[in-house]
Amino acid sequence: MNLEQLLDSLEGDSQFRERTTSWITIPGGKPAFNPVPSSVRSDLGAALKSRGIGRLYSHQAEALKRIDALENVVIATPTASGKSLCYILPVLNQTLNEPNSRSLFLFPTKALSQDQRLEMKAWIDVLGADIRSHTYDGDTPVSARKTIRAAGHIVMTNPDMLHTGILPHHTKWVQLFENLKYVIIDELHAYRGVFGSHVANVLRRLQRVARFYGSDPTFITCSATIANPLQLAEKLTGKKFHAITESGSPGGDRHILFYNPPVVNQQLGIRQSSILAARRVIRRFLANRIQTIVFARSRLRVEILLSYLKKSLPRANIRGYRGGYLPRQRREIERGLRSGTIDAVVATNALELGIDIGSLDASVLVGYPGNIASTWQQIGRAGRGDRPSVAILVASSNALDQHIINHPEYFFAQSPENALVNPDNLLILVSHIKCAAFELPFATGEVFGREPVDQILEYLGEHRVVHRSKNTWHWMAESFPAEEISLRSAAVENVVIVDITEPEPQIIGEVDQFSAPMLVHEGAIYLHESRQHQVETLDLEENKAYVRQVKVNYYTDASLAVDVRILDRFREDPGTRMGRHFGEAQLTAQPTTYKKIKFSSHDNIGWGRIHLPPREMHTSAYWITLEDGTCRDMGQGEIEAGMMGLANLIREVAPLFLACDRQDLYVVPQIRSPQTERPTLFVCDAYPGGIGLADKLYSTHRDLMDACTEVINGCSCERGCPSCVGATGQVGNLAKESASRLLNQRMGCSRECT
Repeated sequence: MNLEQLLDSLEGDSQFRERTTSWITIPGGKPAFNPVPSSVRSDLGAALKSRGIGRLYSHQAEALKRIDALENVVIATPTASGKSLCYILPVLNQTLNEPNSRSLFLFPTKALSQDQRLEMKAWIDVLGADIRSHTYDGDTPVSARKTIRAAGHIVMTNPDMLHTGILPHHTKWVQLFENLKYVIIDELHAYRGVFGSHVANVLRRLQRVARFYGSDPTFITCSATIANPLQLAEKLTGKKFHAITESGSPGGDRHILFYNPPVVNQQLGIRQSSILAARRVIRRFLANRIQTIVFARSRLRVEILLSYLKKSLPRANIRGYRGGYLPRQRREIERGLRSGTIDAVVATNALELGIDIGSLDASVLVGYPGNIASTWQQIGRAGRGDRPSVAILVASSNALDQHIINHPEYFFAQSPENALVNPDNLLILVSHIKCAAFELPFATGEVFGREPVDQILEYLGEHRVVHRSKNTWHWMAESFPAEEISLRSAAVENVVIVDITEPEPQIIGEVDQFSAPMLVHEGAIYLHESRQHQVETLDLEENKAYVRQVKVNYYTDASLAVDVRILDRFREDPGTRMGRHFGEAQLTAQPTTYKKIKFSSHDNIGWGRIHLPPREMHTSAYWITLEDGTCRDMGQGEIEAGMMGLANLIREVAPLFLACDRQDLYVVPQIRSPQTERPTLFVCDAYPGGIGLADKLYSTHRDLMDACTEVINGCSCERGCPSCVGATGQVGNLAKESASRLLNQRMGCSRECT
C-alpha cells in the first residue's frame, strides 16, 4: 500500500490511536513566486529556465535583492525550501560579471561540501562557463591544492580546514583574499555551543586576514528554523544582517504523530522501551516499501535499533549512519538513499543537516531530540516538493519526552529555542588570539571581537608566545597553534578504534577523547553496523582503543561520578528560603562502573569496574542553595530524595530553554555542600570555560522551576518514575513528594506542586 493507504490503516488501528496523543496534519502550501531580478545575467537566466525555473520563490527573490544591495543576509526557512539557490545565483552572477572575484563556502561537514560541489558543478555545466569550483578539505589531493589556491573561483570547505589549512597559510591564498566577494555559511544553526564559539573566532580571523588584503566580503547565511537566526548570524560574524524568514516554497501535506508507548508497570510508571515501540512502527513502513529515515538520540541507540531491525527484517537493506563511521562508508550510504537501494537508515543527528539523501516518505524519531529546532529538522528530512509525508515521534520514559508528548500544544505553539554561542569564552578566545598572532602581527590596541586584546597579548608575552616590538606584537613560539586546537571538542585528537580480530588490524571508527572513557573503556561492548566488539585495551596516551569481534547478548552502559567545587561567584540573588548563584566552578568527572544490559529485555545482567583516572575542568555553573532553617521540617532522607529527584528533573527539563542536549549539562546535588554548608544543587556546562548554558538557566530560573513543577503535576505516578523525578530505585520512594515540597516552599516557583 502507498503512504496515504498506510495512514488510513494506522488511523483505523484502535490500539495505535489510543497511544497517539496528537495527530496533526499541516496542509501543503502553495508557492509564492516573484520574477527573476533584472540584475541576473541573461545567460544565467537561460540556465535557470533550462532547469525548469522560470520564476523564483519569494524568499529567493528577496535574498537576491538584498545581496545586490551588499547587505549581509540570513535565510531561515524550512527544510527543502530552496535555500541553496539564494547563494548559488548571486555567486555565479558575480563570477560571470567579474571573473577575478572569489567566493568561500563554509559547511559544517565534509559531506555537505561534497554534496554542494556536485550541485554547483551541475549549474556550471549548464552554463558552460569557465568557472572553477572545488572542495578543499583533508581529502583533496595534494596535486590539486596549488591549482585551487591560485585559480579556484569558488572554494568549498569546512571550518576545520579554514582554521588549520587556509588561514595559517594565507600567503598562499592571495588570489582568494584579495578578491573575496562572498562568504557563504550554510546550516548556520549547526554553529552553536562550543563548536559555534570556536567558529565565531575563526570568522574573526578570516575577516582580519581579508582586511589585510583589502577585501570586505558580504556574508550569505542559511539556517533551519531557530528562535534567533539574526542574533546568531550577527554574533558569529560581528556584522549586521537582514533576516528572511517567510518561505515562498510549496509543500505536500505533512502528518505529524506523537506516539506514547504503553505503561508496562503502573506502580513504577515504567513504559515500554521507545526502541521496541519504534521497531514495530518502522517494520510497518518497510513492509509496505515506504523508504524511511529513523533518528535515535545516541550512537548506542542507533546500533541497538539497527541490530533489532536487521534481525527482524533480514531481506530489507537497512543501514546505520552516525559519527565514528569512516567517510567512505557514509558516502556509500548517502548514495544508496538517493538511488533508493537502501530501504531505511537509522541515524543520529548526523543526518539532520541538509545532505542530499533523496526524497524519503517517512521519518521516525525515537525519543524527543532535545529541542524544537532539531525536531523540525528531523521531521523535515521526509517529504520533498508537493509529496505527502509522515513523521512519528516515539516518546521515551524520560521527563522531557513525557512533557512534550503529553503537551503537544507546547511543541506546536512554541518557537524554536535560541542557539547559544560564547565566542569570548576565555579559553577559546586565547586559543584563537594565538592563531591570529601566528597569521598576522597584532597592533597595540587592536580589537579582536568586542575588546582590545592587549591584556591577553601581555599574558602571552610573559609566556614567550609573542613578543612586542614598539607598537606591534609578533609570534615567536616554534609551535603551530591551529593544530593544537580542535573546533569540535576540548580535545585535540580523536581516539581511533582498531579492530584486531583478524591478523591484519583494521580501523573501523573513532570517538572524541571526552567520550572515550564512557564508550570504549576496557570491557565495553562497542557496536558498529550492528556488529559487537569488546574493548580489550584503551590507550589514551596513543589515542587508540583496541577491540575484538564477539557475540554476546548484551551491550554496556557506563556510570560517571561528578564532583563540583566553587571557584568564583559572578552574580547571585540570595533569598530568605533559597539563593541562586552564577559563577565559575571546577568539575571533576570519573567513570566508575558499567552495566551489562541484555538485548530485547533490557534487563541488567551484570556489571564491572572502570579503572581510569578522573578528568578535571573549569567551567560555568549555576547553583541553588537552600538557606538555613528552611529544611527543619524535612528529614535528611527527605532532603536527599528531593534533591536527587530535582537533579534528574532539571537535567531533563533544561533543554526546553536551551538548544542543547542533556549531555551538555552536568546536574550535581550535594546534600550538604562543603563550601556552602547547605543543601546545594549545581547545574554546570559540560565544556571547559562554559558556553553560556548555565548563565542562561540562571536568568530563566523561575521559568525552569515552573516547568519542573508542571512535569511533576502532570505525572500520574505515585512516588516517582522515569517520567518525572527518575526511577524510584535511584532516588527512593520519597522522591516525588520531597521534590514537590522543595519546589513549593523553597525554589522560587510561581505555581504550586499538587
